[in-house]
Amino acid sequence: MRKPVFAVALALGPLLAAAQQVSVPSPSPAAAQDKTQPSPRLNSATTDRAENLSTHMVRDLHLNSFLADRTRQINLDYTTKLAAIEREQARNPAEASRQTTALNQTRDQQFQALLSSDQYTDYFDARKRYAQLDHDYAHNASASLLNEAIQHPAPVRPNEAVMGQGKAGAKPGRAAVRQ
Repeated sequence: MRKPVFAVALALGPLLAAAQQVSVPSPSPAAAQDKTQPSPRLNSATTDRAENLSTHMVRDLHLNSFLADRTRQINLDYTTKLAAIEREQARNPAEASRQTTALNQTRDQQFQALLSSDQYTDYFDARKRYAQLDHDYAHNASASLLNEAIQHPAPVRPNEAVMGQGKAGAKPGRAAVRQ
């Protein structure tokens, strides 16, 4: 009698265990990050842009270290989202303007919750100057990257890459032979 009960329990055990497991939804294709695009948090141009803006704000608003760190976080989030808007809505300036206005309002609310009344008043009065400063920095950064790419283009083929100094008279793309 025990053997059939044991056999039934053994057969039904995995089925009951599988029924109790919570299924984990797989990420949808739309939610998966595009592997060809750099991660927004790791993009050094966005990070540099946020750091430049934060440096000016910390100096102008006389922020302590806690407020400076929070300002850097807010500005990094802001510049990351702003760069995405600029990239995605490049052909639709009206939509880019609408999304940027909404993003600015969100950032203003974050700073209003963070800063003192005097600091927020100073920030609010200087918003246009900060926006112009950020725009100029982004424009100059992209121009310098373009200039660097023109002056030092990447090799077209891997075998034209210069790895080090070879013997004089050696043909490009071929290793010098020792004798």
